[in-house]
Amino acid sequence: MVEKRKKTTKTNDTEQTSKARLSVADVERFKALLLQKRREIMGNMSEIEGEALRKSRLDASGDLSSMPIHMADLGTDNFEQEFSLELMDSERRLLVEIEDALHRLQAGTYGICEGTGKPIAKARLEAQPWARYSVEYARMLEEGRASAGE
Repeated sequence: MVEKRKKTTKTNDTEQTSKARLSVADVERFKALLLQKRREIMGNMSEIEGEALRKSRLDASGDLSSMPIHMADLGTDNFEQEFSLELMDSERRLLVEIEDALHRLQAGTYGICEGTGKPIAKARLEAQPWARYSVEYARMLEEGRASAGE
């Protein structure tokens, strides 16, 4: 009877693993999502850069009509510039995550938690296609109970 239990467990493990693995159609769908998000982010970055450059050109040209006169206006301009820079930094980091996910797709490791080696739930990948970790492992990282294996 013990042998029979072991075989059943192995079969269940294999069934769970095969069910959790991504199909070719899933991989293609997630690749399309990642590429779409990458295009969106690059467009956002171009817009932010364009706006910042437009404002810089006005300042450099000496256009006094756009120059702040009041200290509060200077503060607002500084805040907007800092906000734009932080937004750009955030977009760049997300772009790196997306590029890494695309590399994982090519390598055949996409959808596998980098912390546990177990499959990442499809629902998580739907919500965040560039996810490196399962929800459980990501929670452990946030709580300091695990470390990122970079």
